[in-house]
Amino acid sequence: MASFASLPITGAMLDTLRALKYRKMTAIQEQSIQLVIDGLDILAEAKTGSGKTAAFGIGLLHNLDVKNINVQSLVICPTRELASQVTEELRKLAQFQKNIKLVTITGGVPQQQQEQSLRHGAHIVVGTPGRILALLKNKKLYLKELQTVVMDEADRLLDLGFGDQITSILKLCPKSRQTLLFSATYPDKVKEFALASLNEPHHIKVDEQIDTSSIKQRFFWVEDDCRDEAVLDILAKFQPKSTIVFCNKKETVRAIEKWLRKNSVHCLALHGDLDQRRRNEVLVQFSNGSSRVLVATDVAARGLDIDELSAVINCDLPLNSETYIHRIGRTGRAGREGIAFSLVAEDDETRFQELCELLKKTYTTKEVPQWSKGEYPTLVPDMGTVSIGAGRKEKISAGHILGALTADGGIPGDVVGTIDRQDSLTFLAIQRDYVQQAFEQLEKSPIKGELYEAKIHS
Repeated sequence: MASFASLPITGAMLDTLRALKYRKMTAIQEQSIQLVIDGLDILAEAKTGSGKTAAFGIGLLHNLDVKNINVQSLVICPTRELASQVTEELRKLAQFQKNIKLVTITGGVPQQQQEQSLRHGAHIVVGTPGRILALLKNKKLYLKELQTVVMDEADRLLDLGFGDQITSILKLCPKSRQTLLFSATYPDKVKEFALASLNEPHHIKVDEQIDTSSIKQRFFWVEDDCRDEAVLDILAKFQPKSTIVFCNKKETVRAIEKWLRKNSVHCLALHGDLDQRRRNEVLVQFSNGSSRVLVATDVAARGLDIDELSAVINCDLPLNSETYIHRIGRTGRAGREGIAFSLVAEDDETRFQELCELLKKTYTTKEVPQWSKGEYPTLVPDMGTVSIGAGRKEKISAGHILGALTADGGIPGDVVGTIDRQDSLTFLAIQRDYVQQAFEQLEKSPIKGELYEAKIHS
């Protein structure tokens, strides 16, 4: 793969990419970035995890006129979680240049807050179709100087019924715009939509298979109504440091979470019924090590990227084999070993056989290894999370937080983990023994001359 140094980007951006450990371009990046810089339309088939955010993000940021505080790029995403993930990735890439303003606009957050953010100006807007269209109709979002529209995960956008809304949004965009469409699959409805929306696009297809050689795959036979017990037995037997339990339905997520908590397993749940505030909390807590188990649906788990995920448990086999590959591909990354457990009931037999054909290997189902050592282990995480009600808007930095804890509060610096700054919140991961002390210290310590409300997240 080619080096990023082969691109016509600034030295400052190259330095940022190196700092972010972007070494060689992925296939989608190598084929897309120059086209984005050149202002051409793209229709790209690229799987989740292929590096597509950087594939369009580097070009968008390179072409940006920072002195022009009007919206120059619009990224449309199917879910709030993906919109948040894309914004954070773009924010990291944008570190090479001061004063680049990104705004996320999605449902689940009061519209007035987003209107206020837009009033202060934005170079790049990332959002979901419904909220984007609402702000456009209310004349709170202006796209007269828009240069580029990105439709991320276009297949999901259309699957979720956003086609008409996106068409309405595109009608309000300049006709001379650049349009980039990224889709994990390429069904007829995506082809038709691309034909109607793009101008002589360059068609890019990247068929990168996720390498499963570092992932141990085990399949266990269960009765359909015993899945909750099986998940608990697997967690107790293997005690992975971090696990995502995937379910096909949000009702199953709630049931598994309730069962695990009843048996003293610290876990979090992620599904479509959570409001945006709670979703953000869950994503932060699991990412920073404040919970070892996350129970989630596939849609809700989009936007969650954990480099050191130890295990995946498929409480339900997914409805298609591609989803299975993406689920298990979240573990065993960067040369580390991972493990994927899958529960197979009688109704799953056909899907199980299809999986074996896809994996080109004959797997057999075994009995679930039952826990027989008395009470289940609690799987308590190493870290806890505390937040304060201030973030980027208040220009709070990680250094301000560390100063309040270590210099003023006497807390050792090496017990502090990830500090995640958001617009008006900052989340702090800290070793569990110090959570209460950190909370009390942040409650009474002024930061930049102001006291902010602190909260413990359990």
